[in-house]
Order: sequence, then structure tokens, then C-alpha cells
Amino acid sequence: MTRMDAKSKQNHVHSVFESIAPKYDMMNDIISFRRHKAWRKFTMRKMNVKRGETSLDLCCGTCDWTIALAEASGTGRTVGLDFSAGMLAVGREKVKQKGLDKQIELVQGNAMELPFADGTFDYVTIGFGLRNVPDYAKVLSEMHRVVKPGGQVVCLEMSKPGWQPFKAIYYFYFKKLMPLLGKLVARKYDQYRWLPESLADFPDLPRLAEMFREAGLQEVRAYPLAGGVAALHMGKKGNERA
Repeated sequence: MTRMDAKSKQNHVHSVFESIAPKYDMMNDIISFRRHKAWRKFTMRKMNVKRGETSLDLCCGTCDWTIALAEASGTGRTVGLDFSAGMLAVGREKVKQKGLDKQIELVQGNAMELPFADGTFDYVTIGFGLRNVPDYAKVLSEMHRVVKPGGQVVCLEMSKPGWQPFKAIYYFYFKKLMPLLGKLVARKYDQYRWLPESLADFPDLPRLAEMFREAGLQEVRAYPLAGGVAALHMGKKGNERA
């Protein structure tokens, strides 16, 4: 992707999420049939966050995963980062309602240029955000950089089912019906048309696992979810110097 292409994608994605922020949570429940909550619970079980451990949640959106990480760690520093002020505003209210505003720090920033020192966090996560960035490899490299040696990099993301007839049914829903739901419920057709478009060039489960390894991560594990509709990828940073 050229620099101009990357900038264009970044600006477009920013405008999409600023626009859909107020109804983002409701639409997530509708278009995923609430499965995104089960996928995140599965991910948290696999992560097994311990009390006092620190986390950075990239593309944190309205902060559901950020809150789950903070609750799991109890006292550990938890940071949520997103480039959309609108999404962060919704998330900030949820954090405050949970009484976690002293534990959770929310930062408006770029996932490709993280404002944190090397080896800062025990966990670095990204949920349903990697496919929206201009440079997947750069984000994974930054996640590897800021996680501590022995720490985990975790990605929960939409994926590509590979078996028929489920594949055909899924793509019909994802490309045709989901944008219509966005139009009917959120009055945002073009914005929800972006979601299937963002998946078109995104790597499938095996390729994303390989990208984890290329970023320097070890013990990479990949789990298909709901027949391959989504996928969880996890990798550890080696005990090299941070």
C-alpha cells in the first residue's frame, strides 16, 4: 500500500468510526448476533490475565475489552488507545460508570506509532481493529515492541470461513444484508458497507499467524471461531532484551 493509499484509508476509517460511534455497541450486538461477547470471553480465558498485570488495548473503540482487561487485572495499569475521539468519548463514559476511571487510561493515538517505551506491558491486544489499519505488519511490529519479554500479543478479528455452503451464506450476509441493517438501524449504509470491504484484502487465519511470526512472536496459536467467521491469534515475545 502506498503512502497515499495508506493516508486515504486512515482518513476514511476515521470518518467511519466517528460517524457510527453513538450506535456502535448496539450495532455490534445486532450484526454479530451478540457472538462478539462470547468470542471476547473465550479470548480472556485463553489469556488468563493475573492480578496486577498490565495491558494495552489498541483500537479500543468503546472500551469493552479494555474494561474486561482492567477487571481481570484488578490493580494493573490498563491503557486503551484509539484514533477516534467519538469512540473514546463513548468508552470514557462506560469506564466511568464501572468506576474504573482511576485504573484505565484512555489515549487518542495511532496504533502504528505507539507512544510507549519498549517492553512496557504484559499484554497488548487489538480487537476488531487490525483490518482497519493501513499497515498490518507495522501494527504487529509495534505490539511486539511494547510488550514485555514473555508477554502476549493478542488479536481478535473477523476472518474468512473456508467451507461451503457456509462460506457462501456468510458472504451474502456480510456483503449484502449487514449494510442494509446499518441503514435501517443506524441510518449508516455506506459506513457499514465498509466493514466487508475492510475484510477483502485482510489475511486469512494461516497467513495472519505467519505475520505474527514475522513480527518476532513465538508460540503462535490461532483459533477459528464460529466456523471461521472470526479468529483469535496469540503470540508470545521471547525473553530477548526488550
